[in-house]
Amino acid sequence: MQLKLVPGNSAGTVTTFYLSSQGVGHDEIDFEFLGNTTGSPYTIHTNVYSQGKGDKEQQFHLWFNPTAAFHTYTIVWNAQRIIFLIDNIPVRVFNNHEAAGVPFPKSQPMRVYASLWNADDWATQGGRVKTDWKNAPFTAYYRKFNANADKVGPNSRSTSSVNDNQAWRTQGVDAAGRNRIRWVQNKHMIYNYCNDRTRFTNGLPAECKRSRFL
Repeated sequence: MQLKLVPGNSAGTVTTFYLSSQGVGHDEIDFEFLGNTTGSPYTIHTNVYSQGKGDKEQQFHLWFNPTAAFHTYTIVWNAQRIIFLIDNIPVRVFNNHEAAGVPFPKSQPMRVYASLWNADDWATQGGRVKTDWKNAPFTAYYRKFNANADKVGPNSRSTSSVNDNQAWRTQGVDAAGRNRIRWVQNKHMIYNYCNDRTRFTNGLPAECKRSRFL
């Protein structure tokens, strides 16, 4: 999906592009864009839910102005891993560690969602900065959505591919991609749940010990 985010004072707003299943114990893969006051950077919020449980947040500041032009945001989801990419640069990988007892979203079909909503109770600087409704309406722009995916019928079984590109099924991150992730995470990451020992007082989640590129 290509997005151009809310310009100016976007504090309190959240623009989203995400995948989600439905019902109790849902799976979800999130790109959320948390607005800020004019001149302050957007926060890119990523999260992965499996069987209704998330708490796997990583957040970044961007290396460009996401309100000035369209940029491409990609979610790759296959049986081995989930990859978040911005302009084809991988910023995060969440690997499948089911063998270590870590739930991974793979059994529930998901739909694509996009939204723009008010979340000024938490979105901007922890809720300290509220939405200034004098700036309304707030507008984000979406274009050029493209899906390479299995289409799921009423019986929840895969019926066909949306198009012919099947590379996503085994897509990983090569050496160049790993270098780009290192750059993004060293220079632009502002929060990583795998470093939050205050939050996880009983020990970090199991996957945090198994892969650098979570």
